[in-house]
Amino acid sequence: MAEVVLMPKLSDTMTEGVVAEWHKKVGDKVESGELLAEIETDKATMEFESFFDGTLLHIGVEKGNAAPVNDVLAVIGEEGEDVEAAIKEATQNNSQSEDDKGEEAATSEVKETAESKAEEAPKEDKEEVEEKAPKKQSSSEKQPSDNSRVFASPLAKKLAEDKGIDLGLVKGTGDNGRIVKRDIENYVPYERPEGSPAIHRAPVGEESFTEENVSQMRKTIAKRLAESKFTAPHFYLTMSIDMDNAIAARKAINEQEGVKVSFNDLVVKATSMALRKHPAVNSSWREDKIRRNEHIHIGVAVAVDEGLLVPVIRFADNKGLVEINAEVKDYAQKAKDKKLQPSDWEGNTFTISNLGMYGIEDFTAIINPPDSCILAVGGIQNVPVVKNGEVVPGNVMKVTLSCDHRVVDGATGSEFLNTLKAYLENPVKMLM
Repeated sequence: MAEVVLMPKLSDTMTEGVVAEWHKKVGDKVESGELLAEIETDKATMEFESFFDGTLLHIGVEKGNAAPVNDVLAVIGEEGEDVEAAIKEATQNNSQSEDDKGEEAATSEVKETAESKAEEAPKEDKEEVEEKAPKKQSSSEKQPSDNSRVFASPLAKKLAEDKGIDLGLVKGTGDNGRIVKRDIENYVPYERPEGSPAIHRAPVGEESFTEENVSQMRKTIAKRLAESKFTAPHFYLTMSIDMDNAIAARKAINEQEGVKVSFNDLVVKATSMALRKHPAVNSSWREDKIRRNEHIHIGVAVAVDEGLLVPVIRFADNKGLVEINAEVKDYAQKAKDKKLQPSDWEGNTFTISNLGMYGIEDFTAIINPPDSCILAVGGIQNVPVVKNGEVVPGNVMKVTLSCDHRVVDGATGSEFLNTLKAYLENPVKMLM
């Protein structure tokens, strides 16, 4: 009997997949464990291997197309086997009653929408209805002559003629700029100076747009962040940090042969140590309980073409700056190459989003579920500061902590930021 291959669920949040590439075509021999296709999930493009031996008899989802999880992806079996019978048997668990319910729900929704529109439709006087009613337009109305260059309803033309109004001077408010009755009634003539030329409206540009399909990753980002924003009560705490000592420390570290660290690495390390002192911030909301994470896994947001990925630095508080730097670089490259695996982006307990390298001074970020907080990091700004009663040049970085008020209160978040500030303003403390 032919084996039906279903669209696999390759991540915990995946609801549908896109076939990025087929590595076999119908008629090719397939062995168990052999690469069959590449599937684009909501997180990355992943290789999918065959579980069966045989011949590829049928492809259910063409390259570039999407299909829900558990939909028919392919059929593998012996040449000459009945593909349709295999597909029918594989999908027979989807009971007819479910289809009837879905159809009934869809019909009900259409009916309700139609009734709603009927109730909301405004009553209009006969003349306005006549204006809006679809009419067969003459070729002269569709393509007005050079003298008119206007679109107007028959009623508007008649009223304009009766009132002696030049339609070329009237701005239309109907569909596609069409002049209707109300435009003639509300028209206020403009007195041109004697001898001045008549005004003719001419097009100054052409409206255009392009559309592209939403990737699986962008769909999931939209869904998860919308759920976070509208279910978790966010509040925000912003603090300015003196980065003079951090700049000096980074310079000294990078002077060592073969060692390079970034300001983001310093932020990750300082954050992990601050979380150790404030475990309430390293928590998550679980509806009927609050989970206090004893381990510290920091997600670091990485921008890719399709959106945003958040690979996780695990046990960040136990790692040095050089090790953190190497991991972040490795994850960033994997993200751009679409090589991240689910184990790379799952399990975060806190998230950092840094836009300082783009020149952003400060911003607020949406919490990355299941975390209760996310830290938005701006760029270091060279600004005047007051030290010892004098105004001197300084280097200031602003950070904003977004908090889920169900888990973290204002005082808790503030204490965490003060500890973070102490580490970054005196990096030697991170080595103690």
